[in-house]
Amino acid sequence: MSLFDPHIERHLIADDGEVVIDEVHKHWASNVFAALEMAAAVPVLFLLAWLPSQLYWVPFFLSLFLVLHGGWRILQRRMDRFVITNMRVFRVHGILSQRIATMPIARILDISVHKPLIGRIFNYGHFIFESAAQDQGLREIRYVASPNQRGLTIQRVIQRAGLRGGPRPSAEERRSEPARISRERAERARAEQAALDERARAREEWDREQRSRDGRGAGDAREPRTEPVPVQATAPQGHQGWLSTHEQRQNAAAAGASSAEPDSARDQNDTAEMPWWRSSN
Repeated sequence: MSLFDPHIERHLIADDGEVVIDEVHKHWASNVFAALEMAAAVPVLFLLAWLPSQLYWVPFFLSLFLVLHGGWRILQRRMDRFVITNMRVFRVHGILSQRIATMPIARILDISVHKPLIGRIFNYGHFIFESAAQDQGLREIRYVASPNQRGLTIQRVIQRAGLRGGPRPSAEERRSEPARISRERAERARAEQAALDERARAREEWDREQRSRDGRGAGDAREPRTEPVPVQATAPQGHQGWLSTHEQRQNAAAAGASSAEPDSARDQNDTAEMPWWRSSN
C-alpha cells in the first residue's frame, strides 16, 4: 500500500551520501487499544436486538465510529517512523498532513530508555532524547521495539561518525579498510622493532665502554708503574741504576775498596822516596 507508506527514501540527502541505518516501526503493543476499540463495535451492534426500530441508527453509527476511529489510530501508528541514518535521526509521522522532525547526530547529548514492566515482557520501550536544542518532535519516541539494540545502533553511528555527523565512508573505502589497518599495524610493528634495536645497540655500546674502562682500571691496579731511578754520576762501576740488586751493590763496593788499596800504598811509597827537602810541612 504505497498510499499509506511514508516513503522514507524521499527525505534522504542522497547527494551527501546519507543512507538508512535502521528504520524503526511502532511496536504492535501500540495498536492494542485501537484494536480493542474496533472490537467494541461488535457488542454495540448487539444492541439492535433490544432497541426499537426508530433507534437502530444509534448503535449502527456508534459501531461505525468505533471501527473508523480505531482504524485511523492504527494507520497513524503505521505512518509513524523513526529513522536512523549515518548523519542524523528523524521522525516522519502524519497521514493527510505529514510532519518531519530532524536531529543531527552531533546534537544528541544523551539517550534515555524507559522500559515499563509490560514493555520488559514484550520487548519494547520508549526513547527520551536530550539534545542541544530540545526538539519537541524528537523529545520522546514511544513504543520502540528492541530498544536496547536500537540504542546501541545509535551509539555505534555516533562513534563511527568520528566528526559527529560526518558522511559515511564509501564502499571502496570500506573494502580497503582491512588492508589499511594491516599496513598501519605492520608499520607500527616495524617502528617499534627499530626503536628496540636502537635501544639494544646503545645498551651494548655502553656495556662495551664500561667493560673496557673496568679492564683499564684493573690492569693499573695489578701492574703499578715504577719510575726508573736515575744513575748517579759517582756510582761505582757495575752499578745498573734501578735494575741493580743488593748483591750487585755489595760487589761494586768490594771492587771499589780493592781499587782504593793500591792507590793508598802508592801514595805511601811516593812519600817514603821523596828527598828531605821536599818533605811536607
